[in-house]
Amino acid sequence: QVQLLESGGGSVEAGGSLTLSCTASGPVFSINNMGWYRQTPGKERELVAQLFRGDSTYYSDSAKDRFTISGDMTKNSVSLQMRGLNVEDTGIYSCNLQDLRDSSWGQGTQVTVTT
Repeated sequence: QVQLLESGGGSVEAGGSLTLSCTASGPVFSINNMGWYRQTPGKERELVAQLFRGDSTYYSDSAKDRFTISGDMTKNSVSLQMRGLNVEDTGIYSCNLQDLRDSSWGQGTQVTVTT
């Protein structure tokens, strides 16, 4: 079973920065993409950013120009650098990995942005 270990969450003042990291272990087989999702109370989980094999990326409208996703799929790892954080970015951020066989999730890391 693939396991995803996330780190880097925490509390930061508005305007600050955080970097989230995720590393997968276990039987990963030909990663197609890795990404970060955000869950906030009362809302559905939303895709924030995604990194595809070949290094193409996707960003949600709220993440564009503020967040940068990067990673090394040969090392089963992905990071999300977040700048200019605002209170709307608060939530639980979960790492997702999709390979040829399955979609795997981390347990999530809390990001709290305070004013």
